[in-house]
Order: sequence, then structure tokens, then C-alpha cells
Amino acid sequence: MTYAVNRRVDKLSRKSPMKLLSINVGLPREIDWHGKPVRTSIFKQPVTGRMRVATLNVDGDQQSDLSVHGGRDKAVYAYPSEHYAFWRKELPGADIPDGAFGENFTTEGLQEHNVHIGDRLRAGSAEFIVTQPRIPCFKLGIRFGRPDMAKRFQRSGRSGFYLAVLQEGEVAPGDAIEVIARDGHGITVEEINNLYSADGSDQELLRRVSDLPALPEDWRDHFRKRLSSVD
Repeated sequence: MTYAVNRRVDKLSRKSPMKLLSINVGLPREIDWHGKPVRTSIFKQPVTGRMRVATLNVDGDQQSDLSVHGGRDKAVYAYPSEHYAFWRKELPGADIPDGAFGENFTTEGLQEHNVHIGDRLRAGSAEFIVTQPRIPCFKLGIRFGRPDMAKRFQRSGRSGFYLAVLQEGEVAPGDAIEVIARDGHGITVEEINNLYSADGSDQELLRRVSDLPALPEDWRDHFRKRLSSVD
């Protein structure tokens, strides 16, 4: 897959404090869920020190079901720390430490409304590109002990976003995150979320998204089918 980016860096991104607050990893484990064994890596724990980021994951992390998780386009999952206050209010009494949503990176200053698909980021010595929002599966319900959690998460619009690794390197908690290139198509993660969830269809946006180079092919194919159904 070829990633196309615009080398122009948005001036606002230079002024906004952006930081990697926590790095979280986890290995597969087997959980009993409604009487059935489920293999999951949703339980992440924060780590300290510098961590190696490779093409497919963070050192010490491993996806459980590669048919729906992981791969080049979903090597690292980032989740905004700004959403934690919302979830602590929504789920009073729930245990919600860093990494609670299965994210590898808990971030500050990057949210769905100000991050574009195709934006290039740098943290530590590694470089990343934003590829897609997260669509939650039932395993998020396992983490919180709530079968309705995946639906609540999807409805909230607080999806976080996946990163592909463009340059392997090392990162550590506290590292600054730099936007090194803003994608020229200017389509935010929030817009993708809204378009995916909308009952109606914005045909112009569907056309733009269907040809968005940094968006993985399965997403583009989904939106092409949506577009063909309304043309």
C-alpha cells in the first residue's frame, strides 16, 4: 500500500501540546466469557522505559486474532487521554487506568476532530501514519465486563485511531508527538466515524473517502459500495 502525504505541516499542530503519556502492551490470554473460552489481548499494562516499535507491533505486545486485529495498517492503536473523563463519568466505579481501551499509546493533544487520515507523526525515533478509526469488537465488553460496551463505544464517537509504522524506532512515555506532515485530503478521523455510522449519505464525502490513499482498501471498498447504492 502506498501512502500519499502532503509535506505541509499545519501551523496549529506546532502550537498544540502533543505527548505520548503511556505505552501499554499485552500478550494473549484466554478468558471465560459466557461459558466459552475467548483468546484476547485487550488487557494492556503500562510499561516504563524506551520501547521498540516494529512494523507490526510494539515490543511486548501481540494481537490475538490476526484476522481482525493487527497487520501493517493496525500495528499501533492510539487513544486520546482526553476521553478518559467522559468514560469515568459514563461508567462510575469502573477501573479505567491507562491502556483500559486496549490502546498501545495513550496520547495527549490528538483527537478524532484534529487528526486526519494520512497524517504523519513522529514520537521518539519512530514515525507513523494515521490509517483508520477503531471499530470495536465484543472483546471490549470483556475488558469492562459489559456486553453493551462495544455499542456504547461506537456511539460515543471516541474511537481513537490506528497507526501504521513508517519508520521503526524507540518510544518512551513522555515523548513529544510531532506532526511532520498533514495529509492534503484533509479528512479527519471524526469524519470517517460519522460517515461510517450515518444513516444518510454525504455523496461528496463518500467519493472523497473512496479514493483516500491512506485509508485501507477494505474501508475504501465499504464506502464505494455505499456510494454505488446511492448514485
